[in-house]
Amino acid sequence: MKYIFFSALLFTLSFGDIFSMNSFEADFTQVVTNEKGNRLKYTGHIKAMKPQYALWEYRKPSTKFIYVNKNRVMIIEPDLEQVIVKELHNSIDFFKIIKNATKIDKYTYTTNLQSVQYTIHISDSQLKSIEYKDQLDNSVSIDFTNHIINKNMDAKEFTLTIPLNYDVING
Repeated sequence: MKYIFFSALLFTLSFGDIFSMNSFEADFTQVVTNEKGNRLKYTGHIKAMKPQYALWEYRKPSTKFIYVNKNRVMIIEPDLEQVIVKELHNSIDFFKIIKNATKIDKYTYTTNLQSVQYTIHISDSQLKSIEYKDQLDNSVSIDFTNHIINKNMDAKEFTLTIPLNYDVING
């Protein structure tokens, strides 16, 4: 759960021309590999908008929605009929992180956030993938496809209405 949450926080970002995006939408495949080589693969869709909005829709292996709305994260787990609400103490401007990334070569950039180094791969001015080691020492790779850059979005798209029958867990 921590690596999904951390991934959601990190990737409230987007690229068009890498340094001037305002919004980003794409399909993603996320692979988490632990120290023993065990892998867990997730697939889904992300929408993100400046300054700090994102909606991660995990489709497989199970459905989960992660809403990032500035200083709040809400994780909806429909199978469990629950919502986890977390307040962020350290607000992070992910678009700024990308803008401040250091170019390694034509297709690779690196950046650091809270003592974690992220490697960003681009192709044809599009975000191709991001790799990092999470706080549990898992290797995480997120590949993006079917990009839509700088699409007009509304902050309402990143606001969740919690179903009345769902349990709410404040964390």
